[in-house]
Amino acid sequence: MRIVALAGGIGGARFLRGLRAAVGPQDEITVIGNTGDDIHLYGLKVCPDLDTVMYTLGGGIHEEQGWGRTDETWSIKAEMKEYGVGPEWFGLGDRDFATHLVRSQMLTAGYSLSQVTEALCVRWKPGVRLLPMSDDRVETHVRITDEQGTRAIHFQEYWVRLHAEVDAEAIVPVGADTAKPAPGVLEAIAEADVILFPPSNPVVSIGTILAVPGIREAVAAAPAPVVGLSPIIGGAPVRGMADKVLAAVGVEATAEAVALNYGPALVDGWLVDTVDEASVAVVEAAGIACRAVPLLMTDVEATAEMARAALALAEQVRK
Repeated sequence: MRIVALAGGIGGARFLRGLRAAVGPQDEITVIGNTGDDIHLYGLKVCPDLDTVMYTLGGGIHEEQGWGRTDETWSIKAEMKEYGVGPEWFGLGDRDFATHLVRSQMLTAGYSLSQVTEALCVRWKPGVRLLPMSDDRVETHVRITDEQGTRAIHFQEYWVRLHAEVDAEAIVPVGADTAKPAPGVLEAIAEADVILFPPSNPVVSIGTILAVPGIREAVAAAPAPVVGLSPIIGGAPVRGMADKVLAAVGVEATAEAVALNYGPALVDGWLVDTVDEASVAVVEAAGIACRAVPLLMTDVEATAEMARAALALAEQVRK
């Protein structure tokens, strides 16, 4: 079985770990990773979502945080602070720095982001094929209004520095409209037996991937069933700020609203948590098959059960 998953950072990475445990060694998983969170810091190209997937599946993630490296140290950041060089609000540990140095050196040497990601995965052996959504530069920005007035800031500043405490007025994936899908992305979607939308942020993770011209169209036209898992449980995101960015695009923070925002032209099946069982009828009335199952990723086995439920629903709605 050839499985394609569109994934963001922490939620996507943890779901993928369960998916990998749920399938057999003969099955192939291709992950199309969000690069809209990418940012340039200290002269380095930082790819938070790609790295979170790579570290999580490769056994190097800081489990409690869900991001960054385990057994991390912070000497470089401390030295940068002594030089008065920021930003102080974004933490890059020493081990993490090495990844960004290698990536930036290879990009400067002329390698594409796809080639660099493949090279980095040689070390981490994530057990999946990890593709960036695009080799072109795409960065998600958020329009806000605060004491400095109305302005657009990088998504990382909105989330990490401001903790999403200011209302998001608009979400703009800068560069997405002129970006091209990375090599292998459209082919993987066209050849997939199943396409999954993990419980990643539907706006700034999966939404940004779908904003790259050709990807949404490829998913909608794919012969494979497309099944998504709700990132909203009981009217709130399990973690993160999906409610904030959903409000910016005019979508309620409910399991059924996210499904309807994707729409039956894009997704064939949708999983909601058991606490949202009342939303099943609403989603199915819109033409999307829906089931209620436990969706809390408490451990790898619980997450594997979620993945099995998604694959089972995919078989039921197979075109």
